[in-house]
Amino acid sequence: MAVAVLTTADPRVKTALSREFAQSWRDARAAERAIPLGTAQPPDMPSRPDKPELLDPRDVPLRKPGTPEGRIALLHAIAHIELNAVDLHWDIIARFPDIDFPIGFYDDWVQAADDESKHFNLIADCLEARGSHYGALPAHAGMWNSATQTEQDIMGRLAVVPMVLEARGLDVTPGMIALFKQAKDKPAVDALNVIYAEEVAHVAYGSKWFHFLCGRHDLDPTPTFHSLVRRYFHGALKPPFNEEKRAEAGLAPDFYWPLVERTKP
Repeated sequence: MAVAVLTTADPRVKTALSREFAQSWRDARAAERAIPLGTAQPPDMPSRPDKPELLDPRDVPLRKPGTPEGRIALLHAIAHIELNAVDLHWDIIARFPDIDFPIGFYDDWVQAADDESKHFNLIADCLEARGSHYGALPAHAGMWNSATQTEQDIMGRLAVVPMVLEARGLDVTPGMIALFKQAKDKPAVDALNVIYAEEVAHVAYGSKWFHFLCGRHDLDPTPTFHSLVRRYFHGALKPPFNEEKRAEAGLAPDFYWPLVERTKP
């Protein structure tokens, strides 16, 4: 199931498959009819449509968010993040079959992949309602770097993807909601509120399974997290942080504040 999603290029078909497989998993679990956990080789890169053109992050054009064009560009960037998140969550299921996880690990990441599929479709619908579509603008090519760099390190993957990248979404989404509220764009506000509410759980899944592995290997979670982020995440974490939502997700301030870039006086 995971590899089928990862090797599907069309975003709408990819997310439909993702949602179908997630429902199959939940139905089987509810009926106490286990879907076998096999092995399969996930691709190094997930399949992607011909568009959007993928650029270095520094080369993606900046647009003022106070304009209609700027808001479309922002929605396009969010759609790109959500589509990558679909693949990231299926990839973590297929990438590490050698790790002996409880079945709850798969419950969590199947649910996260389903949520991200819904999020992509919500934002893609917003784009199409504005006469645009996913693929109409360039996007940045750096989204999969974290997956590539942690493809042999499950703890690194958990530290960087949900606990850094998705946690950053908790920091910035309230500002985006305020921007679309100011523009009186209710559909975009509604979509972003769904994303904001559900992303807390994804960060929490990362924190839960990171702490699970630390316990299994008798590691202190906080310095272990710092070490992995410094190894795999290129750049410092940037405040302001949404400390309330991060705390809900199980991220204490001593996890992320020591990783903030220290500027010289």
